[in-house]
Formats: sequence, C-alpha cells, structure tokens
Amino acid sequence: MNPIPFTTLPLSASFLANLDSLGYHQMTTIQDKSLPHVLEGRDLIAQAKTGSGKTAAFGIGILHKLNPAWFAVQGLVLCPTRELADQVANELRRLARGEGNIKVLTLTGGAPMRPQVASLEHGAHIVVGTPGRIRDHLGRGTLNLANVQTLVLDEADRMTDMGFYDEIAGIVSACPKRRQTLLFSATYPDDIRRATETFLNNPVEVIVEAQHKGDQIEQRFYEVGFDERDAVVGRLLKHFKPVSALAFCNTKVHCRELAAELQAQGFSALALYGELEQRERDEILVLFSNRSCSVLVATDVAARGLDIANLGAVINVDISKDTEVHIHRVGRTGRAGESGLALSLCAPNEKKWVKLIEEYQSAPVDWHPLSELDDEDAEAAPAPMVTLVIMGGKKDKLRPGDLLGALTGDAGLTKEQVGKINVLEFMTYVALERHVAERAFLRLNAGNPLGPDFGNIKGRSFKMRFIEA
Repeated sequence: MNPIPFTTLPLSASFLANLDSLGYHQMTTIQDKSLPHVLEGRDLIAQAKTGSGKTAAFGIGILHKLNPAWFAVQGLVLCPTRELADQVANELRRLARGEGNIKVLTLTGGAPMRPQVASLEHGAHIVVGTPGRIRDHLGRGTLNLANVQTLVLDEADRMTDMGFYDEIAGIVSACPKRRQTLLFSATYPDDIRRATETFLNNPVEVIVEAQHKGDQIEQRFYEVGFDERDAVVGRLLKHFKPVSALAFCNTKVHCRELAAELQAQGFSALALYGELEQRERDEILVLFSNRSCSVLVATDVAARGLDIANLGAVINVDISKDTEVHIHRVGRTGRAGESGLALSLCAPNEKKWVKLIEEYQSAPVDWHPLSELDDEDAEAAPAPMVTLVIMGGKKDKLRPGDLLGALTGDAGLTKEQVGKINVLEFMTYVALERHVAERAFLRLNAGNPLGPDFGNIKGRSFKMRFIEA
C-alpha cells in the first residue's frame, strides 16, 4: 500500500507545518484508517499495538477541534500506567506546538496530589491520566469534565485487565453524553466489547494486524535446559551485542535472579517488576531510556505502557503462555522502520506454547542451535552512559538548558557527550558518556565550599551523585 501524506487531511496550514517539522510526513496504517473518521467526529474502536502511531491518531483528533481560547478541559485521555500517560502527554505537547498556548496536564498516581490540584486551579485544555487518580480528583471536586469534547481510552484491554473498569465507568459518566469517544486496544475480546459498548455511539471499527513483518523483526528460538537459561541470556547478549535489550521473565523472582546474574557477568542490568516503589520504578526507567542501563529485565505487568525507542533486542527468557502477549513483546523491537531482533529461550516442556505461536502466525518458528553463538572470548561491555543525579529540579527553576550550559561550559564537555536530561519536580537526571563523567563531576565541583558532593549550576550549589546499573 502506498503511504498517504498528512496533507490529504483537512488540517490547518500551521498544523500541517508543525507535523512536517516533527517528521510526520506519511501516515502509518492506523492513522490512515482512523484519522478520516476521527476528524469527521465519529466514535472509534481501533485495534492497534503500541508503537503503531496511535497517539498521533487520537492526538490530531483532539487538537483539530480544540479551542485554545476556551480554558476548559476539552480532551481527556485515560492510560493504564503513569509511564504511558507521560509519553502520551509529551507527544500531545509536541503535536500542539503550532496551535497556540495549549496546556496539557498529566494526572497520575504515585505523584503528590497537592501540585496537581494547584495546576488544575490554573486550568488545562487536555488532561492525560490514569483512571484511579482521575477518579480521586473527581471525588474531591478538583476536576471538571463537563466540557470534554473528546474522550480517549488508550490500551483499554490493559486498563480492564488491571481492574480499572469501575473507575473508567465512573469517569465516562462524568463526561457529557454528546462527546466523541475513541477506544484504542491491542486486543478487543468479547468481554471488553460488552463492557464498553455503552461508552460508544455507533462506532467505526478499525483493525491493524498485530503481526510483524518477517523482514522487519528477526525471530530466533533456542532450546535450552530450564536451569541453563540465565547463563544463555549472557551468551546471547555477548554474541548479538544489542545497544539495549528488554528481557522478559514470567515472575518477579526470576527477574531479580536474572538481573543479579547479568550484573555478576559485567552487564549493566536492572530488574523491573510489580511492588517496586514508584520512585524506584521511575529511576530504573530513566537509566534504561538514557542508556545508563543496557538490559532491563521485566515482567509483562511491569512493562505495560513502556515505549522504549531504539530497542536493540527483545529476549523472551520465559516463553509466554499467551500468544498475543508474545506478539506484543516481540513488537517492542523493530519500530519506526528500524530492523528488530527477538530471541526466545524454550525449555523442552514449553514447546507446546511455541506450537501455539506457530499456529497464530501461520508459519513455523526459526530454531537455532546454541553452538552458533560466538561468545567464547567476548566480554560484557558496561552501558555507554552513567547518570548524574542533581538534587534540584523544576521547583528550583532548573531547566535542561541550564544543565547543558554548565556541562558544556564549566565542565568542558561537548554537546555530544551529554545524553538525555530529565528534569523532575525535585531532582534532575543527566546522562553523561562514561569516560568523561568523572572529569565533568570534578569540574562542576571545583571550588565549591560545601564539599566534594556539591556542584555549581547557574551560580548555585546543588548536591550531586552518580547512579548506574
């Protein structure tokens, strides 16, 4: 199918110019199939996996009808996790650049309530949040949804799986009956169809196949003994040398064991699973996304809503018993036109689950012998970056430009030696190339009267420390 440009849509010249500047030239399949209906104001059910371009599909729809001069919540997006909500909000802000001063507010759990209430008092055009926190604000009377024009349920199947149905139903009832509802879901089984049918008015249904192109993602299967798999993960990493890898385990206990094994082998690895405190979870994701951690070992529940760019490989350390879960795991690599690599380890008693995968994709899987792995003399390379944590953030009026200025000025680094800068409310994470990080720390600290743990930024002193996997 020939790609269709965004210029075929009835969007303003300024909106199209901003899309072009962001690199949005041709529509993805989900955008092509859904946007004409969305722009007409129709309700929509869209089956599409994460990474298919769905955020732009509903984001363009919200912004197309939004009135910047009217300071009321006109768009509401519900997401299953804090991480996905943050990603969606950031993308909406990018899409809104050409449309005046549009305020997008994120309301999620795990964050203090008081700053959210203060932000709501100043008003917002679009709210992106998790169901539990949105219901909390409705219960407190701090959020008014009476003017919502577009309601989006993003990853509806995941929100239902996580037990959010009652919260969602309560939120929907707080929105006007005359509204547009857009439901995006990787799967749409009958139970979710029945549960959500009252939310939608004569919806258009769009399905984008969850299968992956064979020439885009290379899948390899290896048969291993159950007790050998952790050691084999290290062999795979040494052989294929992915820039970053997401390794899936079926239990949190296995996640912790594998992360410890990989660390012992010299890899920069961290474990992500349920029951971690939000602060720990946030820090792990920062380290993985800024390349201070090369291997993230995670359960499926913990990885929900993650959209990691440029993921070098997915490793299925434990085969999933759910075929669609396997497909979604594999689909986290090979995005945005890049080639991807998915490596699956299978114990002899798990071959029945592989049979289900073969039936689902109507093709045999590609088995490879472990003997082909060339890892005899290879060493585990540490992550290319380390993260400098600065005990100051938005509340201290710190901005990414301030940090970049201090590092390329006083610390003597080039822009290329500074990676991602994440400025949070009370702290800031800065990725630095490993071989220059210590030198940069010493230069920032030079002459600081408060001691060796403090750095000079914008003429002020902030406590600093390194963290890495």
